[in-house]
Amino acid sequence: MLASNAVFASEAAAAPEKSPGDVLIFTNGDQLTGKLMHSTGTTVTFHSDMAGDIDVNWSKVKELRSQRQFVVLGKGARKSWRSLRSVPSGSIKVEDKKIELKGEHGTQVMPIASTADVLDQETFENEALKEVNFFRRWTGTATLGSTLISATQNNYTYTGAANLVRSMPSVTYLPPRNRTIANFSGSYSRITQRQAQGAPVLPDLLSSIYHVDAERDEYMNSKIYLLAQTSFDHNFSQGLDLQQIYGAGVGWTVLQRPNQTLDLRATLGYEKQQFLDTTTEQNKNLIGSLVSMNYNLKLPLKAIFQQQVQYLPAYNQPEAYSVTENNSLSFPLYKRFRWQVGTLDSYLNNPPMAIYPAPSNRRNSFQFTTGVSYTFK
Repeated sequence: MLASNAVFASEAAAAPEKSPGDVLIFTNGDQLTGKLMHSTGTTVTFHSDMAGDIDVNWSKVKELRSQRQFVVLGKGARKSWRSLRSVPSGSIKVEDKKIELKGEHGTQVMPIASTADVLDQETFENEALKEVNFFRRWTGTATLGSTLISATQNNYTYTGAANLVRSMPSVTYLPPRNRTIANFSGSYSRITQRQAQGAPVLPDLLSSIYHVDAERDEYMNSKIYLLAQTSFDHNFSQGLDLQQIYGAGVGWTVLQRPNQTLDLRATLGYEKQQFLDTTTEQNKNLIGSLVSMNYNLKLPLKAIFQQQVQYLPAYNQPEAYSVTENNSLSFPLYKRFRWQVGTLDSYLNNPPMAIYPAPSNRRNSFQFTTGVSYTFK
């Protein structure tokens, strides 16, 4: 018994003490114990086991105490991911609308209003400084839809899309370092017509449109980035068997707000167009550009609107230009599921003449799709 008591006593002595949680005291005297997640010059995000994540205006906070290590980013300074390696860090105490940062090189006191972001040291290092496995931290959505009709005609339509993005850091309050984007969209439809007895056989009606693209962005600062991208397109109505684009250029984040973003991109590259049911001479090798605009807007009721417009001029054959516009609007359904409606308008200025009896190629194709999407986090 004495031996077992000694073992228990040694284990208790060796066990590390659990550090107390952060304490948030309000001006009315109420207080919460939990974890400081992040703060700006106006609000603080605090996690409590009882209340969850809450956002509180600093004007309602009397005091905040924590023994953990934090990083404080000043307001007004031009931030890039390279400059983040030298930002001050230490333990913090907030009182009288001031932040006291106690670090290795002494204590700094600064008004809350002069700070842009405050976050814990561990999150800062993981997000801003460390490289993460390429297969982790992907976010995005996947959408599926279908229509099946068996009546005067048999109609089978399938639509699908996947939009993935991997941003480093993954939090928006740190300056971006790099971003990887991958998108897929596809629509396939077949209509089988009823055959009248003794009449000529009616062919099936087919429509198929597919798009795949990928992009890599490397940020020079929080607004400007260099990019490399590629895309592949198939459009049966335009007689386009496969269009390949490879290019590199520059991007500019014109607008970056909590509820909306706007990006402009311009690239220079190589484009190859291969067509169905036509002569080999009508296939094209083009030198051109891709000029695009991407816009995202968060609407009331947690709705999200997204728009992408692309213009592809060709310099060695000016008549061989094309334009696409993609719009989507989604609404929350249940947890990570959303209901989405979208349109895709594609214009190809000079599709070649198809060889008879293939149907003539069209310049413009339009899609309207609906479906249920799932959000990855």
